[in-house]
Amino acid sequence: MARGLMVLIGSSIGFSGKVPVPLPGPSLTKSIPWYLFRGESELNKAKDSMRRDWDERARRDAFLYIASWRKDWDEASFFESGEQDYLRLVHPVLKKLQLDSSCKTMAELGCGAGRMTRSFAQHFQSVSAVDISAEMQSRAKGYLRSFSNIRWVLSNGETLSGIESASVDFVFSYLVLQHMPTKEVVLSSIREMMRILRPGGAFLFQFNGSHQPTMNWKGRAISGILDGVASIGLHSASRLIASVFGIDPEMVGKTWRGVALSAAEIAGAVRSGQGSPDDFLDADTPLAWCYGRKLPEARA
Repeated sequence: MARGLMVLIGSSIGFSGKVPVPLPGPSLTKSIPWYLFRGESELNKAKDSMRRDWDERARRDAFLYIASWRKDWDEASFFESGEQDYLRLVHPVLKKLQLDSSCKTMAELGCGAGRMTRSFAQHFQSVSAVDISAEMQSRAKGYLRSFSNIRWVLSNGETLSGIESASVDFVFSYLVLQHMPTKEVVLSSIREMMRILRPGGAFLFQFNGSHQPTMNWKGRAISGILDGVASIGLHSASRLIASVFGIDPEMVGKTWRGVALSAAEIAGAVRSGQGSPDDFLDADTPLAWCYGRKLPEARA
């Protein structure tokens, strides 16, 4: 089967798109508003929590937390589901956008344990698989060690600095943005995807577009308590409380629930990266999709 280049970008990755502020002396430090430091602190906390939580999920059961609709995965069924999702979700859009994968570069936000990485490696020439979780990526490397066209990149959770601007032909993300803990992280991730796309390149990604509660009042109350406990650094206590209530401690918190965004917010991030959102599918649902192309005249 023909192959092409793809980039898989972190199961729980987030990108700030910010340039570090030089602090050569106290006078400059005093001139920088306090809320900028607070923003950086919150971003660092978000990145640390994503890395910690997804490493723990990988140690407990990587297959389950990547594809939580089933609890009895084995290696064969897990990777077969990735191929089915490629045929169901990716192939029709590639056909609609008239993009031939056989000699194209491609990027996915969220390689995890490699559920869809294998399919991309079979359909594209080469793959760069990027993840914030070393534990998830370690498992993917083991499962896919026979593939010579996969390049593994561990992200710092803030940027795609290991991938050059305007260097890939297709970017894909599924079941990743929906877990990111803040809007800033989601929107910055989308801008980074646009940055690495070549002019005329295509994108397809899924996000949570529903602002409707997914839990009853009791669930929301318990979730709020757990978030509050974790936010003051008592992560272990939060996990213990979840267990007491019979809740899987890996399926609580902001790195699991993530945030919802409107189609307008998503479109704004795409356009700010010189992309053109051709269409949205199921825009007001938890499984909303956006696809389109980067403008042919876009500058790197």
